[in-house]
Amino acid sequence: MSEDPLPDVTEEFARTLAPGRDDVIRTMDERADREGFPTVGPAVGGWLRLLARAVDAERVFEFGSGYGYSAYWVASAIPADGEIVLTEIDADELDDARENLAAGGFEDRARFEHGDAIETVDAYDGPFDLVLIDNEKDRYAEAFEAVREKIPVGGIVAADNAIEAGPLDFEDVRALLAGDAVDATASSHGIADYLATVRDDPNFETSLLPLGEGVAVSIRV
Repeated sequence: MSEDPLPDVTEEFARTLAPGRDDVIRTMDERADREGFPTVGPAVGGWLRLLARAVDAERVFEFGSGYGYSAYWVASAIPADGEIVLTEIDADELDDARENLAAGGFEDRARFEHGDAIETVDAYDGPFDLVLIDNEKDRYAEAFEAVREKIPVGGIVAADNAIEAGPLDFEDVRALLAGDAVDATASSHGIADYLATVRDDPNFETSLLPLGEGVAVSIRV
């Protein structure tokens, strides 16, 4: 098996088909490259926008928003009277997210929540048509349980880093999903737990988008 579970050609081709980047996205991409800041990247960003359009998303919730990269991609796909809730534990990053969304003219549909995303979602009533999970990897399943009843039939949950992320080991995740006992990191256990949770939930169907660092996409049926 290749050391890289997601071939570069897949990412390159997806970027070719992705919507064009505007100046704000280019600036955010440059920052990500310069600082090594983890974003979903333009290929996944384009797919998130497409998913939002596919479900006619009016309300979106993000578990972990960084400086607003994924939210910016999605914001243009929801109506001006829609709502996208950004959550971030780092106040400075949330301030940057506010500036980035405002620079694109999307401040009218964005809400910015500083603090723990799982605690924040409890304060919101559903429904949410699209949810992005991108917080602490060992809390993905907890995030899903916190929001699952707020997702309508046809709504989507997208979880980033389903295959790759700093302390995540893809082979360990595969082994854990197969029921093997392995000495794995908390992140690997967290991703495996999440994937098992959505796989076994009869109200959701899940597949994998093999772009970026892997996105598990679940639709409520």
